[in-house]
This record gives sequence, C-alpha cells and structure tokens, in this order.
Amino acid sequence: MTDRLVLSGMRFFAYHGVLPEERAQGQEFLVDVELESDLQKSARRDALELTVDYRRAYEIVKTVMEGDPQNLIETLAESIAAKVLALDRVTGVTVRVRKPQVRLPGPVDYSGVEIRRERRQP
Repeated sequence: MTDRLVLSGMRFFAYHGVLPEERAQGQEFLVDVELESDLQKSARRDALELTVDYRRAYEIVKTVMEGDPQNLIETLAESIAAKVLALDRVTGVTVRVRKPQVRLPGPVDYSGVEIRRERRQP
C-alpha cells in the first residue's frame, strides 16, 4: 500500500536558469511534491505526530526554490527530493518543477521535470 500526501501548485518567484536574463529578471516556478508514507496509523488515531507534517515539506521546497540560483530545474528537483526524503516517515517522493514562462520559439504551457526517489533501505 502506498499512501501519498500531496502539495500541488506551489508558486515561487526565483532566479534559476542558464540564460543571463533568467538570472537577472527571474521568473515564476511551479512545484508539486507527493510524499509517500504509511498514513494508516495517523488516520486511525487522528494524530499529527504520527504522520508527515507537510508544513515542513513546504518549508523545504520554499528554502530550495528561494535559495541559491541553479542552472537546471533538474538540480532543484533533486535537492528538494533529497531533503524531503530525510523527513521522518517519508519513504518516497515525487517532485515536479515547472517553468510556465519558458522561452522557446513556439507556444508551450511549460517546461518541466519530474523525478521520483525512494529512501534506501539499510
């Protein structure tokens, strides 16, 4: 069984990108995170301390997205995934990072990357 906590459509204005104008002008980024965890015990007991507090996950995403500029959205997604996996009770994570104002020679809704990582068993 895989349960998920989902944070969808988080919006951040940041200065990531390869192009000089991306670094100088900044742009909006959209981030989705799906945290995998066994939620059965917390659901049955209605107890926050038995689940993943997604406020902590949000703060991780915010810190990465508003932190040091990176060239690649792949780097942002990987950093978010690694930090979220370090949270108690998280066994897997899917991270999507999208750039809705991507500069391409034709119309496109966004460019993006999606990665999935699992906690390694000792």
